[in-house]
Amino acid sequence: MLTGIVGTATNALILYALVASKQHKKHVLIFNQNVLDLFSSVFTTVTYSVKLCNIHLTGSVGYWLCTVVLSESLLTCTMVGSVINLAAIIVERYLKIVHSAWSKNKQHKWMTYLAVAFAWIASIIYNLPLVFCTTVVVDGVCYAYAIWVNATVRIIQVISSFVTFYVIVLLIFIFCYWRILAVIRRQASVMAGHSAAGSNAAQTLQSNRIQLNVIKTMILVSAFYAISWLPHYICMLLLNLNPNLTLCDSAYYASVIIIFLYICTNPFIYAIKFDPVKKILLDKFSCKKNSQQAAENVANT
Repeated sequence: MLTGIVGTATNALILYALVASKQHKKHVLIFNQNVLDLFSSVFTTVTYSVKLCNIHLTGSVGYWLCTVVLSESLLTCTMVGSVINLAAIIVERYLKIVHSAWSKNKQHKWMTYLAVAFAWIASIIYNLPLVFCTTVVVDGVCYAYAIWVNATVRIIQVISSFVTFYVIVLLIFIFCYWRILAVIRRQASVMAGHSAAGSNAAQTLQSNRIQLNVIKTMILVSAFYAISWLPHYICMLLLNLNPNLTLCDSAYYASVIIIFLYICTNPFIYAIKFDPVKKILLDKFSCKKNSQQAAENVANT
């Protein structure tokens, strides 16, 4: 729950900085990434607050509370949406840099907004039918994702989730970033050879620096995703292949904590690496510091 509160505060601060610097219009998918992380943090706080209440579930209200909140389905939806959106960011950067001519002529704003909507809708379509089919309330207790046709179906679902949201996404990361960095390096070497060409070369170099800064930010976010989610998927696979492994229970909850820390860490990456966001935050805190000093000076006089 503490990580949820911290994640809510930090993601809200980064969203403020994105809006204040008007970067939410230039980087719609990055803005959506932080919105999804913010909702994940909010749902983490709400879910675990309700769990601490230890409510005895009865009737339709109890069933809906179980399937929507206690099952962590809302949290899962935003987390899955965050993964889909992260992949969309990488593909967008890939098209803009590696296939810049096509991107300028064919890529339109509505495509970006469609990707935003897809991240939300696809995550809901993926998760809600699954939770409603496998969750039940027995004697006032919620058993989420517990009722399966057989063990084989459950294992297939876990493996397909691992392949879809980790392996495939990781392959997208590696391929796109490898191609992006190769193109940026080639452009930088070409522009360095024509550095005497005048202001156009300087503007292109500056544009490349901005692009590279965004890419570095997203590489860090992607790397943290790959590292933080791997223990969780390993635990899920082991628990489903051999439910009697008691050691995996503790490891599973530890892996969940790592995922929550990932959600809390993302805003700090944007604050440190994303220059427009960093500038707004530095200005905001320096203004607060100056106003406090001024108030202290007035009080002393």
